[in-house]
Amino acid sequence: MALHRLFQLTSLLRSAVSVTLRRNVGLSAVVFNRAAASDLDPVQKLFVDKIRDYRTKSKSAAGGVVDGGAAYEKSVSEEMTKLQRLYGGGDLVKFPDFKFQDPKFDEVAK
Repeated sequence: MALHRLFQLTSLLRSAVSVTLRRNVGLSAVVFNRAAASDLDPVQKLFVDKIRDYRTKSKSAAGGVVDGGAAYEKSVSEEMTKLQRLYGGGDLVKFPDFKFQDPKFDEVAK
């Protein structure tokens, strides 16, 4: 009976130690990954630098196109002019307002 009780106690202790070790290893892996994040290989570092550069440029563009020069703006205005000519003018940036009318049905006598 005492031997059986001892085996139950050791299995309980083993599972508690296992859970604790698993949690500690998971936490330490996160800490070590953050420490190693600064040690990127050159390609990853270049990629991250380009993303950061694009983020600063997009904030300075204020909703416009990043690195869209005068030639881009000219081609966009030409295309907008073509579309206005093809589709009858109006504001092409604004979503159109649709107005549907209910159909009038004739009442049929039975």
